[in-house]
Amino acid sequence: MEIALARQLASFVGALLILVAYGGHQMGWMNPRAVAYNVLNAVGSGILGYIALHPFQIGFVVLETVWTLISVYALVRPRRIAD
Repeated sequence: MEIALARQLASFVGALLILVAYGGHQMGWMNPRAVAYNVLNAVGSGILGYIALHPFQIGFVVLETVWTLISVYALVRPRRIAD
């Protein structure tokens, strides 16, 4: 497979993962505190952040890197026990 096509497919998958999480939240099908929501965001933004490194696009790299870090933090932060 040609590298340019592989990059396009990877970026499509990354965007699709983020959009599934976003659409699921907006439609009320997905809780933004749920593991699945944050995994979709972390993986999708990680893929897009990696794709943005070449050619280097600073705005896109910053956006996707921060998005990934926030999503990973949401996955690993301590959960509060409900009373």
